[in-house]
Amino acid sequence: MNKALKHALGLGPQYVEVKAQEYVYEFVRVNNGVLKEYSKSNSAGIGVRVLYDGRLGFSSTNILEEEEILRSVEEAISAAKASEDRVEMVDREVRKDRKSSVLKEDPEEVPEEEKVKVVMEANNAARADEAIKSSTTYLGMLKDKRYLITSDGVDLEWSVVMTGLAQVSVAAEAGNMERVHDSKSRVAGWEFIRDSDWNSFTKGVSDLAKEALRAKQPPAGKLRVIADPDLIGLILHEAFGHASEGDLVGTGNSVLQGKVGNEIASPQVSIVDDGLVEGGYYIPYDDEGSPKVRTVIVDGGVLKHFLTSRVWANRLGMSVTGNGRAQDFKNPPIVRQTNLYMLAGEWSKEEMIRELREGLYLTGRGAGGGEVDPSAGTFTFSVGPSRIVRNGELGELVKGTIVSGYILETLKGVEAVGKDTIIKTSVFGGCGKDGQLVRVGYGGPHVMIKAITVGGR
Repeated sequence: MNKALKHALGLGPQYVEVKAQEYVYEFVRVNNGVLKEYSKSNSAGIGVRVLYDGRLGFSSTNILEEEEILRSVEEAISAAKASEDRVEMVDREVRKDRKSSVLKEDPEEVPEEEKVKVVMEANNAARADEAIKSSTTYLGMLKDKRYLITSDGVDLEWSVVMTGLAQVSVAAEAGNMERVHDSKSRVAGWEFIRDSDWNSFTKGVSDLAKEALRAKQPPAGKLRVIADPDLIGLILHEAFGHASEGDLVGTGNSVLQGKVGNEIASPQVSIVDDGLVEGGYYIPYDDEGSPKVRTVIVDGGVLKHFLTSRVWANRLGMSVTGNGRAQDFKNPPIVRQTNLYMLAGEWSKEEMIRELREGLYLTGRGAGGGEVDPSAGTFTFSVGPSRIVRNGELGELVKGTIVSGYILETLKGVEAVGKDTIIKTSVFGGCGKDGQLVRVGYGGPHVMIKAITVGGR
């Protein structure tokens, strides 16, 4: 890396970044008691980004030989010379640091037989009821180690280990079918898997699928609802978080453009993006070497800041928030969320249900995909099996459905925010943008919303 940096500087750029990565991903899949997949992938490589004559260029290689790495440096210089987009990068604090997530037991050192046993037992527990026609259980483990040196003195190394288990259960009866999925992941080692009751977890997913078989469709229309932490986190990440990313704001593709200082949500709403929050993904630094600072995007309903990289901080006239993230060594940094969530309020879940009196309690467990348009602020999501609220109490289960709305209208309609913030992440997927997938976290407390459009029957 140092040779690459020195070689690049000899070619005349204003600035050079050299990033290296080592990545390991292990995956186990069991379907209906049969081991279907056990895979382990390893990758390593180096990426080089340069600023030459005010233009950025990037190149990478997974051939870790000196000649090939130096060739990548020259290709990055050539790419910068060919670019027509002139940029300036805001200065940020220069650091030398070594950080790693908390790890008690390295999953790579756990015997394969033990990993398979955990998944097989959890899978069997999920299909104990004859109504469950399909049970698929997944185990995922990742190790991601990154190194970064730059021409202005940054020298960083950080690593993260994450493990998790997921369950998909399909229940069928009398021609009806319900599919429910859920997962739990933690930035931790094998201790998270060893110390959790996965049999109860997978059985709970199957029990919900079976109960949803006999459930009715929820009522349709604009309804007063309570969204649980999982669902409010998903809505915030997709419908609001992307709209707060500086590149979308700066290119006119965000509903938040020009609204800094404006009240865009209920005074009870505060939203932050934080790389080190408990329960989320571990991101002490972004891939430009900037510390991932806790960024308050919305404070008491007022829009305060956008998420920025060094380039977009300059273009927007804002400070660098440490959101210049790259999927891996093969990709240059772009503006991405880390762990975006709503801060807790003062309401208990029970108080909220009593205050709602009539409406729906919407859950993210078992939710599917959705569509968002950050430029218009619209969203459409599927939600998991939920419950009717009647006379201020939780009532019967209803099937999963579709919810939609305008994110700013939804945030302005927040009537109560709970005390119980929950943040989650996933070893099984991430957030996609511009062809790059990065791990993120999301969540918040229970939130009562004045009106949201429910698909229903």
